Amino acid sequence: MVGTKETSSPESEGKNGLMASSSSAFFYRKPEPPSITGFHRTHDESHNIVIELQRSGSGFSAADGSILSSIVREKDLTLLATLGGLEGIADSLKTHLRDGIGGSSQDISRRKETFGISVRATADFWQKRKLEKGCEDFPVVVIRSGRKRQVSIFDIVVGDVICLKMGDQVPADGLFVEGYSLRVDEFSMTGESDHVEVNKDQNPFLLSGTKVAKGCAKMLVVSVGLNTGGLLMSSIAVDSREETPLETRLNKLASSLGFIGLSSVLMVLVILLVRYFTGHTKNEIGTIEFVPGKTKAVHVINDVLGIVASVVSILVVAIPEELPLAVGYILAYSTDRTKGDHQTMVRNLPAFEALSCITTICTDLTGILTLNEMKVTKCLIGKECIEARGHSPIAPNVLQLLFQGIGLTKSSTVQQFLTVTTSDDAIHSWAVLKLNMEMNINTRDFSVLDLEASCPEKKIGVLVKNQSYETFHAHWKGDAEIILSSCSHYQDTTGNIVVLDDQEKERFHQIIEDMAANSHQSIAFAHKQISQDEYENEVTNHDIPNSGLVLLGIFGLKLLCSPSVKEVVEICQQAGISVKLITGGNASLAKAISVECGIIPPNEGVNDGSMVKGVEFRNYTDKERLVKVDRARVMSRSGYVDKLLAVNCLKEIGHVVAVIGNSLNDAPSLHEANVGISLGIQAPILLKESSDIIILDNNFASVAQVLRWGRCIYDNIQKHTQFSLTVYASALAINIVAAISVGKMPLTPAQLLWVDLTMNTLASFALAAEEPNTELMKKRPVSRSDPLITNIMWRNIIGQASYQITVVLALMFKGKSIFGVHEKAVDTLVFNTFVLCHVFNLFNTRKLEEKNVFKGILKNKLFIGLACMIVILQVILVEFLNKFARTEKLNWEQWAACIVIAAVSWPFGCLIKYIPVPDADTIFNLLPRILRRGLMTTRS
Repeated sequence: MVGTKETSSPESEGKNGLMASSSSAFFYRKPEPPSITGFHRTHDESHNIVIELQRSGSGFSAADGSILSSIVREKDLTLLATLGGLEGIADSLKTHLRDGIGGSSQDISRRKETFGISVRATADFWQKRKLEKGCEDFPVVVIRSGRKRQVSIFDIVVGDVICLKMGDQVPADGLFVEGYSLRVDEFSMTGESDHVEVNKDQNPFLLSGTKVAKGCAKMLVVSVGLNTGGLLMSSIAVDSREETPLETRLNKLASSLGFIGLSSVLMVLVILLVRYFTGHTKNEIGTIEFVPGKTKAVHVINDVLGIVASVVSILVVAIPEELPLAVGYILAYSTDRTKGDHQTMVRNLPAFEALSCITTICTDLTGILTLNEMKVTKCLIGKECIEARGHSPIAPNVLQLLFQGIGLTKSSTVQQFLTVTTSDDAIHSWAVLKLNMEMNINTRDFSVLDLEASCPEKKIGVLVKNQSYETFHAHWKGDAEIILSSCSHYQDTTGNIVVLDDQEKERFHQIIEDMAANSHQSIAFAHKQISQDEYENEVTNHDIPNSGLVLLGIFGLKLLCSPSVKEVVEICQQAGISVKLITGGNASLAKAISVECGIIPPNEGVNDGSMVKGVEFRNYTDKERLVKVDRARVMSRSGYVDKLLAVNCLKEIGHVVAVIGNSLNDAPSLHEANVGISLGIQAPILLKESSDIIILDNNFASVAQVLRWGRCIYDNIQKHTQFSLTVYASALAINIVAAISVGKMPLTPAQLLWVDLTMNTLASFALAAEEPNTELMKKRPVSRSDPLITNIMWRNIIGQASYQITVVLALMFKGKSIFGVHEKAVDTLVFNTFVLCHVFNLFNTRKLEEKNVFKGILKNKLFIGLACMIVILQVILVEFLNKFARTEKLNWEQWAACIVIAAVSWPFGCLIKYIPVPDADTIFNLLPRILRRGLMTTRS
């Protein structure tokens, strides 16, 4: 048994309507709302649950938070009823279920004070998620002071009334107030894939983090922050960032190179030890370091430790651990730039990385290829095309029904749950101007009983009751072909209802086709007066009657392609990317728009396989689909199942697929595609969560920029890899040759650490700063089977490393005679030249194939700044930190010689780019595979 009691004086019990029971529990009678500000749950001697109501001056219930949240989290109908149901809680929270909270700054502040911990926890939680996963703040529609307004999710307070529609994420725990056919997806909470029906009687509970799968509703917020069930579940989940595909490939390459480096280091160690113990090494004064029987053990130990320390320092460059790290900061830099410059938010780094491999883009029509601007240019009522005129000859009863259908989509009741579209505004404006419809048509005589919005079928149904005549009416609006298929009659301009036989249907179909061929979207309105039995059946099944309708009118709305769409399509095609239009719209409309956008030539069509309908594609065999999907460039009348099937087929035959969408219909395909791209900051949460990349400015032209950035990332990673491998190869080779020939390292441990710091961090950051250019979109997409290190890169690596090894060894062996200096100065010249060679090679690496390495360099100020910083730091190290680096100051002639020797790498790099390389696999492509196999064999 559940009861309540008030923790106040005994005299107050009668005033507050509390009644004692035989079990010593008190049962709730709705008190005056302002007096209740808190309650908590206790147990009496009989183990009955007792709800204690507490008085204070705050004016609404400040429960210890756990009671309100537990009602929803535990879906406790008994406790809800005990507290007076929805109305009782709304009263205690000082919320009007229709008009919401007052919304004044004082009211919001008071609620934040009372529930401040939860509100701050929500903000902290979402900010953390934003940093960890790139999630963005999203707007929520609330009702305050009787008006709908958008607020940030961070600004929701307990007591708010929130409007939910299909595709929305429930932003807080709450109770169902009113709505139509509401079903939610609680998979993230329960793991159950079935959608849960939410209603006022059996299940009025809405959990934070769940998603609206169908219908629309208003909810009362009772808990926010980490007290909510959804956020508690979400906070348990641990985000673990997985390696991207390129990081995995570079890790394997680094392991293979590390195996070579470690083997080389061990070989050098053996050689140096052999030379030392055989008396082939001398100290600084020219005497032999080790003489058997004469050299003290302490000196031997010190000398051996010195040899080991020198050899170990080679491991700094011998094991290129920084290769995989480069992917991380190149991706981080690029995602930050795309968000700032192109209003693009990346949610999935591996998908962003995969942009360079995209071979096919699948896109929808409305709002992506076309502008969100429409204008009614044609209207058909009955058999008559209505032109602009001052007085319409249409019968009043026909106009009345048509105005009702148009007005209901703009009514305040419907607008609380459904978003008014561009087509709704265009039709409403045209009806006001051309048919003399009242701007604010009176729909108060009609009470809305049910709403039904179908995303795949593109239609909306409204069931209303005429209060004056006690009759029930179903109004439908949507795609003209789909609405027409549900009609059995049409109403002409005189008010007569005419049977819609096959001949008449064919005539209407032809009119719709003609509109579509002229880039017109056709919207139809239909009506049906239903009987009491049909209404009772609707109450049971929640299905608004959609058969035997009477066609009222068809409107043709002109669609305009976005100005930049054709240019973007051409850029994609030039880059080897096929653009496919997959839409639920009419075939003729899809063809007209695709021709205008350049997706297909005007002379192509159904006969040559470039166009196909969704139902046809669905009915093909598996083998036929794999053949047809590659040829088809336009798929009309397709639902989300057809689009999903097309994406899977494209992936199966080897395509890397990107899907661009802006509606809930696209969510499954976005999730299945290699790269899912959604357009618009106002896109439903479900759509955003299915996307890898979100283009916030809702501009199709940004797709080309995103593709450029994807290719630029891959290009920059290749540049970094080439540069790092050149450093790796030259440093390793120089130390090995020096160890074998003279028995000492030309580069000290401190110098090798300095090379690793500057070359593998600052220099790599400079390469990461390279921005995309138009040349990137003239190359074919990167195949996932292509080697990361191409033959061109191998040529550049071997060429530059050979030059550096040659000049550095020449300085090491002939530096004394050339410059007339002592050995320490030669070592400094070797170190300085080695570093400067890599600085100059940094410029060569900017262009893997082009001979003009300075093209566009003035635009990249960050690159120039980092290159100058390396040179300045090198000067400081050599001239001022010579004790640390074991260097000697150089004069101007010596600095000039180092610079000239290093600068020769520019013309030398240009010359080696004239050397042709084959496209097929060579020993350099096979080398990483051979090394990996050797490593695996060694480990086993």
